[in-house]
Amino acid sequence: MSLRALSSPAASHPSAKAGALASAVCYFAWGLVPLYWKQLASINPLELIAHRHVWSLVLVFGVVLAQGSFGLVRAALSTPQSAALNIFSATLLTANWLIYIWGVNTGHVIECSLGYFLVPLLNVALGRWLLHEQLRRLQWIAITLAALGVGVMVAQLGRPPWIALALAASWTAYGFLRKKSPLGSLIGLTVETLLLAPFAVAFLLWQHHTGTGALGRVDAATHVLVLSSGVITAVPLLLFAFGARRIRLSTMGLLQYIAPTVQFVLGVWVYHEPCPRERLLGFIFIWVGLALYTADNLWAQRKQ
Repeated sequence: MSLRALSSPAASHPSAKAGALASAVCYFAWGLVPLYWKQLASINPLELIAHRHVWSLVLVFGVVLAQGSFGLVRAALSTPQSAALNIFSATLLTANWLIYIWGVNTGHVIECSLGYFLVPLLNVALGRWLLHEQLRRLQWIAITLAALGVGVMVAQLGRPPWIALALAASWTAYGFLRKKSPLGSLIGLTVETLLLAPFAVAFLLWQHHTGTGALGRVDAATHVLVLSSGVITAVPLLLFAFGARRIRLSTMGLLQYIAPTVQFVLGVWVYHEPCPRERLLGFIFIWVGLALYTADNLWAQRKQ
């Protein structure tokens, strides 16, 4: 999501404390999400994405109606340009979800965590080469260290870490579009899921018609998990929106590392994915780059 569009520069102490707590819970929940998707590994990832769209829409649309904000949704679809932009961002979000679920359920939790560690550094690189922003010395060093880390992993794996790179690229591009959008996080997700919901519903109906769909053919516990996909998607996002409006961008930037850190721990200690010395060395390069990037960001904001 676009942090800059949601954050507020000033907040009272109690409000900031509540915002920090909500944001920390949000990122911790995102970090634990592999535990949820692993329980649904037997279901087609495309079907899981379709369910995620449909049930997320049901939940966020209810929240939008309760807030009386449906006019914002209608306004976002009022022009072809706006609709096209939201369809593009929705497609990027769907691709990110699909790659993530497939990666988690095929035993690549560690590589998925790498993707989200790379996002802040990829944002800096995007700003430099696409928006022609000037980079400070520490930012150059941070990007170089991240590139070295990826290079070490390529040497160890014998191939580029495609899952991590695809996740980082799709999420960075999605965040860039969301930053350009005037819509808030909740309204943005409502519009995106609304635009793709007809395709998701059609796919689920086809799955049911051909006898390959999960609903009606799995046990009760799996039904509950599938129908909970909207909650898994929307609740952390609402916590994110609540927190981002109440704490500083720099604080949010630090908290965002909770999610990939938790995912990395799950991959190593819960799912026992291999993490040889070379892969760990690549992570260390990236972590040092992130530390330098964060320190530089904090220092620049303090000077301002």
